[in-house]
Amino acid sequence: MMVETHMRKQVPLQWWFRMAVLLSLIFFGACSDSSESVSFRKGLKTVPPPSPAVNLNTHNLEQVVIDNGIVSLNLSNPGGYIIGLYYDGAKNILSQKNDEIDRGYLDVVWNETGKPPVFERIHGTSFSVIEANDTLVEVSFLKTWKASLEGSSVPINIDIRYILRSGDSGFYSYAIFTRPPGLPAVSVDQIRIVYKLDEDRFHYMAISDTRQRKMPTAEDRITGQVLDYPEAVLLTHATDPQIRGEVDDKYQYSSENKDNSVHGWITEDDSAPVGFWVITPSNEFRNAGPIKQDLTSHVGPISLSMFTSTHYAGKKVIIEFDKGEAYKKVFGPIFVYLNSFPIKTPFKSLWSDAVQQSSNEEKKWPYDFIGSKDFFPPNQRGTLSGRLQVKDGGGVAQPAKSSYIGLALPGAAGSWQTESKGYQFWTQTDKDGSFSITNIVPGNYNLYAWVPGFIGNYKYQINVIKPGDNINLGSLVFNPPRNGPTLWEIGIPDRSAAEFYVPDPYPKLVNRLYLNDSINGFRQYGLWRRYTDLYPKNDLIFAVGVSDYHKDWFFAQVTRCTGKSKFVATTWQIQFQLENIIKGANYTLQLALASATNSQLEVRFNKPKANPPYFSTELLIGDDNAIARHGIHGLYELYTVAVNSNQLVKGNNIIYLTQSLVKGQFEGVMYDYIRLESPPTTNKQT
Repeated sequence: MMVETHMRKQVPLQWWFRMAVLLSLIFFGACSDSSESVSFRKGLKTVPPPSPAVNLNTHNLEQVVIDNGIVSLNLSNPGGYIIGLYYDGAKNILSQKNDEIDRGYLDVVWNETGKPPVFERIHGTSFSVIEANDTLVEVSFLKTWKASLEGSSVPINIDIRYILRSGDSGFYSYAIFTRPPGLPAVSVDQIRIVYKLDEDRFHYMAISDTRQRKMPTAEDRITGQVLDYPEAVLLTHATDPQIRGEVDDKYQYSSENKDNSVHGWITEDDSAPVGFWVITPSNEFRNAGPIKQDLTSHVGPISLSMFTSTHYAGKKVIIEFDKGEAYKKVFGPIFVYLNSFPIKTPFKSLWSDAVQQSSNEEKKWPYDFIGSKDFFPPNQRGTLSGRLQVKDGGGVAQPAKSSYIGLALPGAAGSWQTESKGYQFWTQTDKDGSFSITNIVPGNYNLYAWVPGFIGNYKYQINVIKPGDNINLGSLVFNPPRNGPTLWEIGIPDRSAAEFYVPDPYPKLVNRLYLNDSINGFRQYGLWRRYTDLYPKNDLIFAVGVSDYHKDWFFAQVTRCTGKSKFVATTWQIQFQLENIIKGANYTLQLALASATNSQLEVRFNKPKANPPYFSTELLIGDDNAIARHGIHGLYELYTVAVNSNQLVKGNNIIYLTQSLVKGQFEGVMYDYIRLESPPTTNKQT
């Protein structure tokens, strides 16, 4: 190990010169051929000089400094906050306008039973060096819970780790949560890492190939007009006239876990732009499965690494610890990646490079250089494979292609979407239904799946997977819920309301990023209000065989506004014809919801005022807030309703769907799919 007393070790000048020449050649070479994108990994085939050693400096008792000649990381001692992040010798990338504890940190939202939530930045109480040599430094900042902290600090021991390696243009970070037996009960709502960047430099944000733009400033939000909730602001006085008049809302930049592998910021106004990227190489430590939605980056400039949260899911995904319950889990590591380009023009290529770096990190997962014994390296993990088929209604089994299939803690079918304590491992089947789930942390699991185009959840009990296991389950068959042939259907069973009618936004309440984006149009602010515009007095009526659900089925059944802050329940109608009724038999209504918020859904057949309704959900279902947070789906729920034939008539029939709870404008449901099934065809028809 080399210990330095200065902040940064000087990198040989010829190394910088070689890099500048190489990057310039890459850029100008790319400009000569428009078909080839700028890449940091194409160009001259030269052998790089040896990477500078990693240096650990602990001479200042209040700070720990780790430097590899490319990146320097300044950490408070023993708190473990990131005070400074320096790249290529430039000034601090993090906001120096913020206090030292408010630049880079891990926080937890938690509460004791019956008490309000507590927002806590985790402050280490002891510092230690896990490993230190010329090629790698790993340090630990441990917060140890004591009885004297009850009520003021989450009763979990939290070890925050940082790793800097030789030659890496970035650092790794992870956290180990441990509850030894005997600690008090607690509920945990959210675990995340927060990075707050220099607002004078970072203005351009990127979270996908299509979702990237120059962003408003924090000051623009302060001077703007708050809309229906604090996160949504109309930028009435934005300093940039191209942004003025837009809506900014951090939830407009949410992503599903499966798509949330890299996001961050670029200093696009600099002569030599710099990129800051949060890379998540695995979803195994995130909560609630692959389609759980969460925050990414947003105005601040802020970038987040969300490990667990209640966003788009609600209280069902809170982690509940009983009194005395023991627990251990490793969250991360994630990789904070920094890159740059020597000239301003192609600054967007920093995004492409970050995507490539994300791919490289995924290939290296699980890492083999992590110092904690609680992180399972590749040789201590297992593999599970097999082939999933789907057999719908007694038909021929067919490959369950493009299905999501994965492992989570044991529970009921579909329980993975509300599971937050354990690890989850997901993949998609190929065209013949085959799958292979790799790098599984040893433990007790069930195998879960759902198949696009079919309703319901699949579950298979796996039990324990041990280190080194390579298990092949052979052929598995999913029999999705079905009681009879389909009479009619509305929508596509894909756990989303995206196929339904998503209206255009209000012209004065737009985010211009999504104006020409047909895929992400649902992310515009205020779309729930458009229902009242389209149906000011009478509610939606859908005629089976005549109406088109792409155009005639509003994406969410919300309340209708009848005046200032006045809202009423809505009742939608499904009208359909039956040529014959099978007497004395049960029809089946399959009612799949993609989201619900503070709702009660009532179903009536041909009698709009029947009391009680023929079917009703619980008094209150859902708190995923997907409608207000531009989510297009929250938690999936399937209701199978047996419909006695005496509820139906020959000829014209009407199903009335009422969302009966009304407190404001955000109550409502999103439908995934609705199907009416006839009784089994062996019954006599009349």
